[in-house]
Amino acid sequence: MAKNKTAENLDATTEEKIKEAARVVFHKKGFAATRTRDIAEEAGINLALLNYYFRSKGRLFEIIMLETVSGFIQTMALALNDEETTLEEKIRRVASAYIDLISKEPDLPIFMLSEIRNNPDLLLHKLPIKQTILGSVFFRQHLAAVQEGKITEPNPLHFLMNLIGLIMFPFIASPMLKRLGDLQDKDFDRLMQERKKLIPLWISAMMKAK
Repeated sequence: MAKNKTAENLDATTEEKIKEAARVVFHKKGFAATRTRDIAEEAGINLALLNYYFRSKGRLFEIIMLETVSGFIQTMALALNDEETTLEEKIRRVASAYIDLISKEPDLPIFMLSEIRNNPDLLLHKLPIKQTILGSVFFRQHLAAVQEGKITEPNPLHFLMNLIGLIMFPFIASPMLKRLGDLQDKDFDRLMQERKKLIPLWISAMMKAK
């Protein structure tokens, strides 16, 4: 019995090790440019062992893609569905959470944009993205603010597109922006931290513009 438990623990540890290596490589290279050998090398295992746990690159990629986007959406869902916070507070929370997340995983935006563009149906069919956003407390509060005349832009998707764009674009364009502004990594990180305060102000001004 003890041997079986040990084997199960080793199996779980090896599987997680492979998934973590796959996450690193897929986020950096995307699906097309990644070889299973790249993942095996990142995990420090042989290719046969990787194939034993995950029969195909496609299957492993689907797992990583769904986990990545699920985590990304969950972060937003927690902020958008908080009954206790205002729209303004939700913007601050989303901006702060995603800037911190992407600062730790700078390859995440390009990975997500590239793969969402390539296979949007996979995500919509397997993750409750539409229900999470359209059924959120945020959407309800936005509608109320429009009806009360506090927000002039009636479409909440503009609200979300502006918010996500302001957060993600600087990270996507960071190589160019660093050269343009002669910025070191620490300088760029400081700019991103400043945006936690600036983004809510910009979003608020855009939504009230006529």
